Amino acid sequence: MMLSATTHSTKAFSLFDSVPDDHMGFGFGASFNAKAVQGFLGLKKEDISRMTAVSPKSVRFDEAMPEPVRERLEEIALTINLVAKVFGGDVDKTVTWFKARNPLLGDISPRDMIRLGRFERLRKFILNAMIESRPAASAAAPEAH
Repeated sequence: MMLSATTHSTKAFSLFDSVPDDHMGFGFGASFNAKAVQGFLGLKKEDISRMTAVSPKSVRFDEAMPEPVRERLEEIALTINLVAKVFGGDVDKTVTWFKARNPLLGDISPRDMIRLGRFERLRKFILNAMIESRPAASAAAPEAH
């Protein structure tokens, strides 16, 4: 599956789209549910440890959650919600996209890219795809002199 403006929303990507609606129900700020992100991606403590450079014994999801764990899982949650936005908030399509192997990602699933510590590459891929898929509204407008 590819992110495409032809089959999904054609709204232009803007500066404020980096904080999309919470289609997946992960929450924001004090209501953020890091455990829900872990469950969505099927991450083990070892995966989270690798992504955050925090000892597996220190990975936890209560009020004593290490800040690097919280920050990384919040970034991942925002990115998941960006993809959900492309699919019109469809949770099933979003889950499928993250689990499906993608030839544009080297035939690896987005979920596995995150598990293997390649989240930044995936995030950039998603953002670039969203930017490329926006309509070229300004190209058709005549220039004012």
